[in-house]
Amino acid sequence: MCVGCLRAQVDITEGIPKQGTVHFCKQCERYLQPPGTWIQCALESRELLALCLKKIKASLSKVRLIDAGFIWTEPHSKRLKLKLTVQKEVINGAVLQQVFVVEYIVQSQMCEDCHRIEAKDFWKAVVQVRQKTLHKKTFYYLEQLILKHRLHQNTLRIKEIHDGLDFYYSSKQHAQKMVDFLQCTVPSRSKSSQRLISHDIHSNVYNYKSTFSVEIVPICKDNVVCLSPKLAQSLGNMSQICVCIRVTSTIHLIDPRTLQIAEIDGSTYWRHPFNSLFHPKQLEEFIIMDINRVYEKKKGAGAGARSNKHTLAEAWVRKTSELDTDHQYFCCTHLGHILNPGDLVLGFDLANCNLNDEFANKMNPQHIPDVVLIKKSYDRSKRQRRRNWKLKELERDREATDTDDERQYQDFLEDLEEDETIRKNVNIYRNADIPVESDTDDDGAPRISLAEMLEDLHISQDATGGEGAEMLTENHSGF
Repeated sequence: MCVGCLRAQVDITEGIPKQGTVHFCKQCERYLQPPGTWIQCALESRELLALCLKKIKASLSKVRLIDAGFIWTEPHSKRLKLKLTVQKEVINGAVLQQVFVVEYIVQSQMCEDCHRIEAKDFWKAVVQVRQKTLHKKTFYYLEQLILKHRLHQNTLRIKEIHDGLDFYYSSKQHAQKMVDFLQCTVPSRSKSSQRLISHDIHSNVYNYKSTFSVEIVPICKDNVVCLSPKLAQSLGNMSQICVCIRVTSTIHLIDPRTLQIAEIDGSTYWRHPFNSLFHPKQLEEFIIMDINRVYEKKKGAGAGARSNKHTLAEAWVRKTSELDTDHQYFCCTHLGHILNPGDLVLGFDLANCNLNDEFANKMNPQHIPDVVLIKKSYDRSKRQRRRNWKLKELERDREATDTDDERQYQDFLEDLEEDETIRKNVNIYRNADIPVESDTDDDGAPRISLAEMLEDLHISQDATGGEGAEMLTENHSGF
């Protein structure tokens, strides 16, 4: 027989199915790889091609596969078409090559993980994050880190309670990953426990619910702390009274008398714990009467590194609530680079308060400053009106929010504007609803530049047109 007649008479694709089905989960957009594995595949990807070929692997064993590829189909058509080229030896050693198409129908099927998510109350592990402090600055920072690294994607539910957050997971591995992330990003310590739910004595299978407890150090930005004498000495003979300038993976402290800086990690803190001397509500407003910058300060014996971003200054201040009196306070401050006579500044009054701290009570009174200045005060309402950026938030079950929570969130936003180091770890989005103002009425308050902002993507019907928006929604719902 000639080649033409051989092709007409012999079908080498006989026995290879020309139709098949693949199962797809709409919620997590994964495909089922039998018997029970769900894998993430993009359309027309190598992974999806391999998954489809495995469906007909047994029947392909009789022929030699030369080429395989996708034929384009509409993304929402629920059809996948494969173009296969095969070869087979037939009569008298003649080799035939044939091209044919296999069509797969995409059927919707919810995976086990998504079933658990839809069930809401089903969870196998919970991470309880707690911080025993009245201010939530560290939690707001942590929330932005979780959003940036997308660690919230595997959670079944996030619940907000008074002292922190609860993260619920369908597997212990996801919870352990969250705990490892927290220990790398904030100073903390963790404990774990598990409770037996059920036990199959025949197959020796145990079903546990795991609980991870993560405690974050109770120190926030702008806290005044009193270190133990042993810890202060080990940090380069710092003063015991220090200011926390930021909390990242370590606690960053500065000595307002000498500009000496130190970093304390979680393990060091739990060995030598210390507390905040004041609550943020105890901040008082002072006015700078006179200020002298100190450019040369002699280093003490064994002193550590000094901050290059701050300027040491000696200032005379007066409380704005005591302007009718002549009483002034003298203090050293690390804010000499931004303060001028007449400026308003927030600080803590140590001269007229009772310090309830074991280390502060044992200190020599001459070594305790009268006033510790924390940050320069700006017009908050003007800053809010001018703020042309926004942050994203985690979707969570909230308790009733009060005005104090809103005030603390505004404090966190102001911290982002003032501290570039923290800002690098946060995704900041431009708020198109607020126009960019000119700097003519600028009162010197720190602002975030447009170069540091990301564009927030919104696909709306107005932007794409009616038909385009319909097509997008159909496309999304088709899978």
